[in-house]
Amino acid sequence: MTDRLYAVCDPYDHESLLTDAEREVLRSLRRVLDEQARPLLAEHWDRATFPTQLMEPLHALDLMTPPSLTADGAEPRGLYHAFRVFELARTDASLATYYTGQAGLFRTAVREGGSPEQVARWDPEITSWRMRGVFALTEPDHGSDVAGGLATAATRTGDTWILNGAKRWIGTATLSDYLAVFARDTADGQVKGFLVRTDAPGVHMDVIPNKAALRMVQNAHITLTDVEVSEEYRLQRTDSFRDVGRMLRRMRSDVAWIAAGVQAGAYEAALRYVTERTQFGRPVAGFQLVQEKLARILGNITGCLGLLTRLSVQQDAGVYRDEDSALAKSWCAARMRESVALAREICGGNGITLDTDVARFFADAEAIYSYEGTHEINSLIVGRAITGISAFTH
Repeated sequence: MTDRLYAVCDPYDHESLLTDAEREVLRSLRRVLDEQARPLLAEHWDRATFPTQLMEPLHALDLMTPPSLTADGAEPRGLYHAFRVFELARTDASLATYYTGQAGLFRTAVREGGSPEQVARWDPEITSWRMRGVFALTEPDHGSDVAGGLATAATRTGDTWILNGAKRWIGTATLSDYLAVFARDTADGQVKGFLVRTDAPGVHMDVIPNKAALRMVQNAHITLTDVEVSEEYRLQRTDSFRDVGRMLRRMRSDVAWIAAGVQAGAYEAALRYVTERTQFGRPVAGFQLVQEKLARILGNITGCLGLLTRLSVQQDAGVYRDEDSALAKSWCAARMRESVALAREICGGNGITLDTDVARFFADAEAIYSYEGTHEINSLIVGRAITGISAFTH
């Protein structure tokens, strides 16, 4: 990361906002991704298996609380966390999903939903990966309408809760120790949060097969049958879906950064291809329409990073608004969809093979476009903020 990646409107110019210490941590991440991860990706994507041999090298980097950024007791800045997500996604969307599942979703569930005592107890375990977990909210019949339709039930008996229901699309659950499960209290109808052991009696997980995107992520369909959870493992500050919404408000922008990183990965792969490929006696990179597509992709990446950098600076100042994260996610995901399609076009027929890397980004983009809120739902969140009128149906 010493050199500029791109010749014009380099998105990495935004790193002028990062400190030298933050850059050095990100350089360490890039080295692991380029040297250890990249050679494995095509094979594992094709086989729909997760490269578990990368878990330890990624964990060992201590990216959530790097010593160089926390020596004085300070929290690493959100802008650093954002570029960490970008670096992961420009290599592979599945790796970014795996890492943010722990560092974003699960950690946020505990930090936002747990009591101060629970946070003090569990956060160090999470940042060190000694306690691995995932965020289990989405259900087989409830995705966009989960706020009102959440069906997983929790019934309290003394100091024990009994959970029954199902969760679906829970990424990397089979690699985790805990599920942060959100269930509706049968007594008051409000949503509560629980940390459930993945090996607890009554927990059953099946990996969802036959996916066309994020094939390395082992998404699970989870059934919970009379699963017992002690009150000690109920997230004490999660008493309604409003509390879950507070968590999502902090996490949704991570997906927008993944969308930006996927565009960068597709762009770099396409650029490599056209500088090496020769047609009609000259490099494909020298053709006018190829250069026009490259310029459009680079414009999309730069626009996304401009928006997202501003959003991260705003969030570092303590300003979190649903409509800001929703706009970033919907707009950057739409630009991502266009960018990966252009990258695929640039590579011609070879763009549908894993050999160019572009096909991986092209397929994975479809999952990112939909998760953490579809384009339509996020657009309605923004529209409500613009007009003051909710267009959601009930």
